[in-house]
Amino acid sequence: MLGIFVGAVPGLTGTMLIALVLPLTYGADPLLSMAFLISIYVGAVSGGMITATLLRMPGTPASIITTLDGYPMAQQGQPGRALGLGIMSSLVGGMVSWVFLVMLTSPIARLSSKFGFFDYFSLVMMALVLIASIGGKSLPRSLFSGFLGILLAMPGVNAATGHARLTFGITEMNDGFQLLPVLIGLFAVNQILRDIVNLEQEGDPVQLGGKGVLLRAGDFLKHGINLIRSSVIGTWIGILPGIGANIGSVTAYSVARSFSKQREKFGSGHEEGVVASEAANNATIGGALIPLIAMGLPGSVVEAVLLGALVIHGLQPGPRLLEESPSMVYTIMGAMFLANVVMALTMFFSMRLLARIVHVPRAYLLPVILCFCVIGSFALSNRIFDVWVMLGFGVLGFVLESNRIPLAPFIIGFVLGPIAEQNLSLGLQASDGSYWPIVTEPISLLFIAIAAGMLIVPSIRKRRLPQGGGR
Repeated sequence: MLGIFVGAVPGLTGTMLIALVLPLTYGADPLLSMAFLISIYVGAVSGGMITATLLRMPGTPASIITTLDGYPMAQQGQPGRALGLGIMSSLVGGMVSWVFLVMLTSPIARLSSKFGFFDYFSLVMMALVLIASIGGKSLPRSLFSGFLGILLAMPGVNAATGHARLTFGITEMNDGFQLLPVLIGLFAVNQILRDIVNLEQEGDPVQLGGKGVLLRAGDFLKHGINLIRSSVIGTWIGILPGIGANIGSVTAYSVARSFSKQREKFGSGHEEGVVASEAANNATIGGALIPLIAMGLPGSVVEAVLLGALVIHGLQPGPRLLEESPSMVYTIMGAMFLANVVMALTMFFSMRLLARIVHVPRAYLLPVILCFCVIGSFALSNRIFDVWVMLGFGVLGFVLESNRIPLAPFIIGFVLGPIAEQNLSLGLQASDGSYWPIVTEPISLLFIAIAAGMLIVPSIRKRRLPQGGGR
């Protein structure tokens, strides 16, 4: 319910909320903590469609495509019908992706358990390049963001040598920048600053009636093919690193339009558009959790925060997680299943209340959120230094996004950089200081080749475009 509420309020995001409540899980039972965070994740992605439909203001980026048909349906006197279709589609999409999560996690984890130190190093490098090349519109900006994240993860004690580096004589820097204040700063404080700038923006509300909210069996039959197809598309796009729910909904929407017999109605209040968008963006959740659990690779910013939550609780995502803490894996799977059911029931029975909540002025919400940010960062180690780190990274995140530099590569570089360095150090110790296994080991070479291809192909395309007479 908390995730739905935050997802429904424009300007507040699930990523921001997860980073904000992460301190509350510190010292709690890891199983309860992950169930808490996964439930927020599911609720926040679903809640965004409420304002997308009623106000034409998507509460989350994943609901942007829902505005194309959801809001026109509401304007045509069918807001209940639009929300009912969205809730149904969100539930089906979540359940389909849950099936894939249960089926694929163990086989992928067994495969990744055969990786060596250099294989993991190359895998992390490939993940960073994939995030940079797919997740942002500008490859140079995305690469800059990723390497900046790696750079800012370096201060502190070097795990390989035991010597402090880049501390500049500041004692508190011996532990480096803690993940929790960094996450809260980048996503919560950054979003607060962004909301302050856009505080005067308001939507034109639509009155919600009771007509069409409850769906019939015929609706499931009518939209069945679109539901399953969009859910599968969303799941597989979720597995790919750095793409996210918004791209999943765009892709499913485009495919649904191409297969529809009424293509001209898309964008003017067509039911198929709402179904495709909401089924796909919820399905990306289960897809994105597969590489996180099985390989320790976050597919998006939210998964990077969840990866940080696992690390904070002393767990290492990847094949070892399935072996050493299977209860955690099953808890994540069970939490996602139950969260989808609770999400659908909550949204059906509290739709009118949620429609009123979206009008709460952000001017009242932002000071409260900032207060929780400060408390959460300070409570980590009882150090005012962490509060300054939070504020500094909040300003940094605001500056980066203002210059169209994506945060996903940054946070994934910050989280995965130390893992890459550790595996590289262990690999060098095992190979007597030789770097050759990076390109002589078959699996490592495959990952490096994929990364190189992702870097080279866009450059070749850009050179050929002007010769073709257009851009």
